[in-house]
Amino acid sequence: MKTKVALVTGASKGVGRGIAYGLADAGWDVAVNYYSDEVGARETQAVIESKGCRCLIAKGDVGTKSEVEAMISAVTAELGSLDCMVSNAGRQTFASVLELSEEDWDKTIRTNLKGTFLCTQIAGQVMKEQGRGGAIINIGSGANKQPFLNLVDYCASKGGLEQLTRVSACELGQYGIRVNCVAPGAIEIERTRDESPDYAGTWSPLTPAGRVGKPQDIANMVVHLASDSAEFVTGQTIYVDGGLWTKAQWPYEAE
Repeated sequence: MKTKVALVTGASKGVGRGIAYGLADAGWDVAVNYYSDEVGARETQAVIESKGCRCLIAKGDVGTKSEVEAMISAVTAELGSLDCMVSNAGRQTFASVLELSEEDWDKTIRTNLKGTFLCTQIAGQVMKEQGRGGAIINIGSGANKQPFLNLVDYCASKGGLEQLTRVSACELGQYGIRVNCVAPGAIEIERTRDESPDYAGTWSPLTPAGRVGKPQDIANMVVHLASDSAEFVTGQTIYVDGGLWTKAQWPYEAE
């Protein structure tokens, strides 16, 4: 049986790297996309290849259609197919709605929302032509539904991502292509550790599961959604958050 192939955007570090590792552990060949961090991408590649899987480095700006087309063409040419597209690349700006610059708004929407649209569209076209279906998995956030103060560009992009996932799932289901969204909770990675000097200490008490998440937690769900075990699951947003985004504000202590 031919090994399936996945492309993960923004996989040079953090959650994207963890997803790439998880797919390789499950026996997938993986294409690792990066935009500026080539060193990180090659580190990811080395680990994947050490697991006995093929790995292609795919540089590209997800917000530019020609670069996404070139990236996906390289994946199918070098690895033989595209069976799973994971849109993980993203950015955010810490600024209030009154202070956020137009330039930062445009950059975030371009990367997070337009980039996911382009990857969905072009990967979907390839999967349709291949004729054997596939999985498209978008990486969302609690910001899909919760207002994060001073992250207006990020929240707008992730709210749009939720509807993009649903519409794409409804349109692409006829081709056997499933489209889902995985929404992480508080995940401790390089970027989030920069947000707080004690990231785990800040977020663990707010999370019903009592801990922050790890990239492997997200990878586990992505691997499941990419597999045949989830062949009847589409159009869903699944929160991998230890209950963080389910828990409402409540002024009384639980017994």
